[in-house]
Amino acid sequence: MGGVDRTDRALEASILALLDARDHGRTICPSEAARAVAADLGRDDWRALMDAARRAAGRLVTAGRVVVTQRGEPVDPLTASGPIRVGHAR
Repeated sequence: MGGVDRTDRALEASILALLDARDHGRTICPSEAARAVAADLGRDDWRALMDAARRAAGRLVTAGRVVVTQRGEPVDPLTASGPIRVGHAR
């Protein structure tokens, strides 16, 4: 199993930066971080970063920095199927 690389760290940083730019209590979609990092890397294939964005959100959940929800309920971003939202941990 591979370690955490620069793209993974960039996704974590992007998630936190996007949340910091939002009003308190607002959430983001992991695709927003994937799009931002893909653009920073000069890539058009942001969808290829979606699994990595969910893993980044999972690491941030483990670190107590964010909460991931689906339909308003906390979920594991690695096992949830369908759209999820990421917000600051309280």
